[in-house]
Amino acid sequence: MTFQTILYEEDGPIGTITLNRPDDGNMFTVDMCHEIRDCINEIRRETRTRVIVITGAGDRFFCIGGRKDGMEDTTLYAGVLPTLEMYEAIDRLQKPVIASVNGFAVGGGNVLQVVCDMTIAKESAVFRQVGPMMGSFDAGYGTWYLEDLVGKKKAKEIWFCNPKISAREALEMGMINRVVPDDQLKAATRAFALEAADRGPFALASIKGAFNARHGGVSGLARVAHDLLLRTYLETDESHELSASFREKRKPDPSRFGH
Repeated sequence: MTFQTILYEEDGPIGTITLNRPDDGNMFTVDMCHEIRDCINEIRRETRTRVIVITGAGDRFFCIGGRKDGMEDTTLYAGVLPTLEMYEAIDRLQKPVIASVNGFAVGGGNVLQVVCDMTIAKESAVFRQVGPMMGSFDAGYGTWYLEDLVGKKKAKEIWFCNPKISAREALEMGMINRVVPDDQLKAATRAFALEAADRGPFALASIKGAFNARHGGVSGLARVAHDLLLRTYLETDESHELSASFREKRKPDPSRFGH
């Protein structure tokens, strides 16, 4: 897969998406948001990879938010940076997604790592939400999911007061999973990803679907019922008999449903 604002590569069961705008803090653009979504949608359709890593190019920035220029001059959706496309794609993907934070994770960049299933960071990484101090805000994933990680009071402090949070502080409050020395981030991220990749992919998909059902409403429940259960059901005697009776225009025989 070839993109303009991101890089994608595979290493055995690990797929890595790299935000590739290091000269601009790896900030989101309209194109990057759509490319990340499109890349994840392609990943969803293959079985080569079992775990996905998201990181930033360079050694200073994971991502420091989004550029709000280049959009239509409208209050409708076309005038809003389409970050939700990225977050929703990560949430819907049946594979675990690990954020490998290689520097500053600020604004939408911090929301991105919060939305990922797990996060590993280098020692010098810094996390921060800055929306209210720079004329912006996040009213969805960045608040609900952050509250799940650190609790309501702490999440409100992070949003209302906008403190800079070190990697160690983020680890202690439960906002991230692991912290490693700066020069070990790449190797430690690979080892972390391989830990998850050694688990059963269907089991991991089921667990992720169960977590997401809490916030996903009908969509979250459908991910469990449709994506995980339907294929198995289609192989049952019950499904086969009902399908055959419908084709043959006869009443189904319940004795052939199986147990």
